[in-house]
Amino acid sequence: MKQFSNRYMLLYSLAIVAVSAVVLTVTAVTLKPRELQNRQTEQRQMVLKAIGVETSRNEAESLYKKYITESEYNNAPLYEFEKEGQKGLILPLHGNGLWGPIWGYLAIDGQRHVVGAVFDHKGETPGLGGEIATEKFARQFVGKRVTDDQGNIKAIRLKKNADRQNPYEVDAISGGTMTSNGVNEMIENELEKYKGRISDL
Repeated sequence: MKQFSNRYMLLYSLAIVAVSAVVLTVTAVTLKPRELQNRQTEQRQMVLKAIGVETSRNEAESLYKKYITESEYNNAPLYEFEKEGQKGLILPLHGNGLWGPIWGYLAIDGQRHVVGAVFDHKGETPGLGGEIATEKFARQFVGKRVTDDQGNIKAIRLKKNADRQNPYEVDAISGGTMTSNGVNEMIENELEKYKGRISDL
């Protein structure tokens, strides 16, 4: 049986590692544009969902161009929508839940009422904090308000046994206290960030 020297085995191993690294690098570089495109498409689908437009990946770009105009306020991204004669803003939301990032979009009409919302998360517990990604949770926000009668920003809050007639309350997540607190903080922070633009509606 042919014996190989330690030096040969070392050089052979290094060659395998080098070739593998090159292959992985080329693959990563090749797939990067597709990954970015997929992320952009998913983000546009979420923005559209906030105004009640469900779409496939193939139709997302055309519908996004039809209904959405990208903008910014104080160097922060912001979206304006116009759909069936209704105009308003879509606020991007970013915060932290119990186990990681949470995010979403809140659509507001010219009367500063919520017309739609969508939320998602990276690692909240299924059946608990993960409920923020459900339609049932998001629907609670429709019809709620983000300003008081004087036009001042007033955040919608998740509360246990919320009064559904109260325009600033929605039901908190059962068993998901930390996630609920994260959503409250997220909404409050983002409304404060965009309050000047919201006041212009």
